Amino acid sequence: MKPYKACSCRDTETGRLLGNRCPDIKLEVLDRDGAPKLDKAGRPLERWNPKHGAWYGRYEAPRTADGKRRQPRVGPFTTEKECLAALAEAQGQVTRGEHVDDRNLKVGDYLTDYINGRQAVEDDLAKSTVESYREAIDLYFKPGLGHIRLIDLRDHHIRELYAAMRKINRPEADDDPSDLMRRLVAARAQRHGRRYSTRPLTPARIKRMHAVLSKALNDAVRAGKLTRNPAAVVTFGKARKAKPLLWTAERVERWKETGKSPAKVMVWTQHQTGAFLDAVEDQWLYPLFHLAAYWGMRRGELVGLEWADVGLDTRRVHIRQAQPDDELDDTKTENSDRVITIDEETAATLRAWRKRQLAKRLEWGEAWVDSGRVFTREDGSALRPEYVSERFGTLTARAGLPPVRFHDLRHGAATMLLAAGVPIKVISEILGHATAAFTSDVYTSVAEELAEQAAQAIAAFVPRRNRI
Repeated sequence: MKPYKACSCRDTETGRLLGNRCPDIKLEVLDRDGAPKLDKAGRPLERWNPKHGAWYGRYEAPRTADGKRRQPRVGPFTTEKECLAALAEAQGQVTRGEHVDDRNLKVGDYLTDYINGRQAVEDDLAKSTVESYREAIDLYFKPGLGHIRLIDLRDHHIRELYAAMRKINRPEADDDPSDLMRRLVAARAQRHGRRYSTRPLTPARIKRMHAVLSKALNDAVRAGKLTRNPAAVVTFGKARKAKPLLWTAERVERWKETGKSPAKVMVWTQHQTGAFLDAVEDQWLYPLFHLAAYWGMRRGELVGLEWADVGLDTRRVHIRQAQPDDELDDTKTENSDRVITIDEETAATLRAWRKRQLAKRLEWGEAWVDSGRVFTREDGSALRPEYVSERFGTLTARAGLPPVRFHDLRHGAATMLLAAGVPIKVISEILGHATAAFTSDVYTSVAEELAEQAAQAIAAFVPRRNRI
């Protein structure tokens, strides 16, 4: 069928859309003298008004199950040429068997149905995973792409969204007056009753969210809602992994002079780790810090650990759940569900802690909260993960040690285990990594640096005559 023009004008009496019946949608064709031209039947010839309405078209789609004819509409388009191209593409999809039935489905509606469907069907999907998907959809994809029809979504829409996301919480955002930036800022202004975050988005974070969108659009292709995935052609540069660096004496000296860390991920030496544990031995959370420093458990795993999963006599700790935020959840990955055989010193530390905790329970009486957790507040209630990191930072500064994040205790544990000669596969299993190759890639260099320091230390410790 030929393209046609229609507008959004309404009948002044009925309020109904006029569409292609609008009196302004067409103009009379005039001859050189300004008189209306007539067709063979004597009716005035008309042409589409180039200054009114937009271009649309209809094409023959596959018939319905009961044999009814279907002629879906495409449009609106600014020019007739664009409309003709869209009609050709739609008809080509019909010919190739790639026709999409629902051409009005919006990206936002599809993504809402997608995440609700995944949560309902995939029972093994962790709560934290679902929440991260919802966060990406609610804060970025719906505000940025939600108004676009799913069939009209193109890779340039996605690239424009990511470019805007990179500006969030940076000075560039103030210089961007676009509707896209306005929608993104409004969506992040308040989530769960509070402002979402004041930190910029890292390239790695945007890449992780892209994986969510790409998976959703792949599912749309399989379901026949799209013919191809526009996110598949959006690529990212290879991000450099932040590998741990050791706090050597030279780096500590430079840090004292400048107040700056040489890298994002820093690791204490065994002496610095020991100094920290000695400094906090009388603190309520000392056993938690001890377990993190010795065996590299994640913060959420420590906060979510229950006494029912700890065997003090067998020295076994079963990591089967975690609390990365406000709710208890499954472990980060399937490999993270693991059993760690701890050393006797750590087991003795936990036995002493158990006695101290029981004494607190008697002290609090009926006010005690029986959370079942290994590490708790003094009233027995569950810890808040953020508090663990905050307290760790305070105690680190108080001990006068160079700064590391709480998560860097995990890196430090891996490094010391590797430097001590523990097989890489065993360390990988202790940490809950998917492969030993990942563990080796991340920690080998810093472990070698730690071993080199140990070699220098033993040479300096043994007094010898100077040899030239």
